[in-house]
Amino acid sequence: MAYDYELLSVQVDNRLASVTVNNPPINLITMPLYAELVALSLELKNDPTLSVVVMKSADPDFFLAHFDVAAILEFPIDSPAEKNQELSDFHAVCERFRTMDKVTIAQIEGRVGGGGSELAASFDMRFGVRGKTIVNQMEVPLGILPGGTGTQRLPRLVGRGRAMEIVLGAEDLDAETAERWGYLNRIFEPDAIGPFVSALAQRIAGFPPDAVRLAKESVNAAEKPLQEGLIEEAYLFQRLLRTPGAQANMRKFLEIGGQTREGELRVAALNGELSDS
Repeated sequence: MAYDYELLSVQVDNRLASVTVNNPPINLITMPLYAELVALSLELKNDPTLSVVVMKSADPDFFLAHFDVAAILEFPIDSPAEKNQELSDFHAVCERFRTMDKVTIAQIEGRVGGGGSELAASFDMRFGVRGKTIVNQMEVPLGILPGGTGTQRLPRLVGRGRAMEIVLGAEDLDAETAERWGYLNRIFEPDAIGPFVSALAQRIAGFPPDAVRLAKESVNAAEKPLQEGLIEEAYLFQRLLRTPGAQANMRKFLEIGGQTREGELRVAALNGELSDS
């Protein structure tokens, strides 16, 4: 894969792709940046060598500000609104990050708002910085609504009442509250987020790729009715059981101390020893 962009830099290490957004002065989602995010989502989705994608910002104060309001004002309005049966282009980008067979992680060290927040909310995990990460859905004061998955994604992340407060209040949501409400997985001091996210991403990237990909697929199936989700889980488990990676790593687990008292007291460390990174 080429990963050749002007506003995004992509570094690939083994099965991990690290993406850095750099669109000064505030990482506004301008049309050029949007075009690159569309292309990136397709390139990442189609890359069979990757297991994990981390997105972060070159600007410690802004992850992604929001979509360019001047560009929205150029959207055509000379005909009646229509209810299309296909996803909008922005919805499709967000869904690509949510459903691609790679684990997607957003390292949000500063502000994230509007469409930037909607994109981040579509990732599998989000991590922030205490006292610095701020979330703001600023659409309703402008007379519009979060139209890039926000009204659908936020209730699934934080619950209906809190989503209504975020969307309708348009106030800054601080890192501590965002973590408590479930928007952020965890928050860190500024010098601690990078090492944590890097270690987590590399750890996941070192596990059997089939297991990582199908585990994500199985978790995504939790949005189905419970019985359907359970049936899908059982099917994906059976698929993985038949892979060489599963057979090799289960045997290695027993060899290095799994199912012994000493080993099970440090099972997280044993899991790390099963990584090939």
